[in-house]
Amino acid sequence: MKTIINFLQPAAGKMKISNYKKTFLLLMLIWFIMNLIQAIFTEVLSDEAYYGLFGKYLDWGYYDHPPMVALLIKISSLFFDGNLGIRFMTILLQLGTIFLIWKISDFREPDSRRVFTFFIIAGSISMFSAYGIITTPDAPLLFFTALFFFAYKRFIADNRWPAVILLSVSMAGLVYSKYQAFLVIGFVILSNLKLLKMCRFWLAGILAMILLSPHIYWQISNDFPGLAYHLIDRSEGFSWLFLIEYFPNQMAVFNPLTLGASIYVMIKYSPAGQFDRSLYFQIAGFLIFFWILAFHGHVEPHWTIACSIPMIIILSEKSYENPSLFRYTRKYILPSLLLLLVIRILLITNLQFVKDLGFSGKEEKYKAIESIAKDLPVIFTGSLQKPSLYLFFTGKEATVISSLYSRQTQFDVWQFEKKYHNKPVFVSVSPGGESLVYGSGRLRFIGFRTDSLQTVNRMKITFNLNKNYFQSGDSVNMSFSLHNRYIYDIDFGHHQFPVEVCMVFLKGEEVHVHQVFPEEPVGVVPGGDTIDGRIYGVIPALPYGYYHFGLSLNTIFGPSLNSRFVKIKIENND
Repeated sequence: MKTIINFLQPAAGKMKISNYKKTFLLLMLIWFIMNLIQAIFTEVLSDEAYYGLFGKYLDWGYYDHPPMVALLIKISSLFFDGNLGIRFMTILLQLGTIFLIWKISDFREPDSRRVFTFFIIAGSISMFSAYGIITTPDAPLLFFTALFFFAYKRFIADNRWPAVILLSVSMAGLVYSKYQAFLVIGFVILSNLKLLKMCRFWLAGILAMILLSPHIYWQISNDFPGLAYHLIDRSEGFSWLFLIEYFPNQMAVFNPLTLGASIYVMIKYSPAGQFDRSLYFQIAGFLIFFWILAFHGHVEPHWTIACSIPMIIILSEKSYENPSLFRYTRKYILPSLLLLLVIRILLITNLQFVKDLGFSGKEEKYKAIESIAKDLPVIFTGSLQKPSLYLFFTGKEATVISSLYSRQTQFDVWQFEKKYHNKPVFVSVSPGGESLVYGSGRLRFIGFRTDSLQTVNRMKITFNLNKNYFQSGDSVNMSFSLHNRYIYDIDFGHHQFPVEVCMVFLKGEEVHVHQVFPEEPVGVVPGGDTIDGRIYGVIPALPYGYYHFGLSLNTIFGPSLNSRFVKIKIENND
């Protein structure tokens, strides 16, 4: 550290320009080696294992995200197994991201001190560094954000066809990476509304839409699952906790010293031109937009990571131009790299708190389940991470059965459970009618073996509710239709997986499930058949207010999403 500080001290004479390229390549090599070692020895995270399945089943879209992360993993898996089979392309992609940011900055008379300053600032943004190791949609998002700004800077300087094509490719790549792409593009347009009068900008947009047409078709064919998930399903309602946690989370994402310096630069210095204006809009836009979003639900800290690109650019430029900011970078931001280095070293250990954070210890757990399940497919409930990790660590088949207590995932698109119908599987569910406790301590888990799996998640219920306001205790009498969309029979009296029809009342994260009784008991519903009837129930004693009402088929896996939900009001009995 002392050597680096001494190196960063103002030199008596001007350094040779040629030295900076050697320094840049050396630091890129160090960055690559550090990330490679970290990627090999840090256990794969649960979300990475989930995205790893995307790479096995390539498609033009997925329930949660666009397909770019799947393509990266698919390419990585062609060369490596295990951790690098998921992470290798992410490591390479970040080198490209760093190179693009450096080219965007376009420093005049660069020297080695400027290179060091640039890498210090880039390395100090904790989540930017993390996405050079961890494979999530944010890794390609960062690369294409950098490519987009690289293309945009050239477009506003000279909008000839090469710049138009590069701009269209970068916009398409952004959307194929993550839907935050629309914010990246939108804030640039807001910073320069004259773009909307430029024919070639519209042409770039049209070309991008053509490149995106396979993904758009996938969304249409699958009833826009990404749109429903991100715009509707994630809304949780107002909570003070969501607002209170927002800014501390952002400081953890960007490093409080780096984030503070970025805000200082934006307040002290007016943007030097149209391109700088777009960088300012990007930082302010992301931070303000997601702060407003926190009024409606939890905001994941990393959702703002795209604005790390403009942060690195403006801080790298101003740190070298402003002596006081340069001293701040040297005295405060540089030492923070030591803390980040210590954290990175700890993450490859097997310490208990590292296990508690989910960075290690998972393989042992899923190997323990495998020792009981043997070669049987494993059926999990709730978390999409469980089957993903089981598949990654054991190579054996697994899936998850979602319910209204969890959320829909890509597993609901794949519907792997269909091929296990009426076949033996190991069910990892608690509570379950025949569940046993296996293992001990931290490796304790619950489950049972069945010779005949039955699930009902793909069955469809329609109903006719004649009013949308009730009081607790009111009787409900409505017609319904139950359609078995499976090709096989469903037995409502199954000896291990019995099915009951329920009313469900949703309010925020609250799920209230209450049994109803069909006029004619439901027995076996043949594959492809529809039965019609009437059901009777009583509105439960719930606090008055608005709820979303629907019908569900309830099993040991929980109430499944079988019908549409309609808004009703439960009025005060007074």
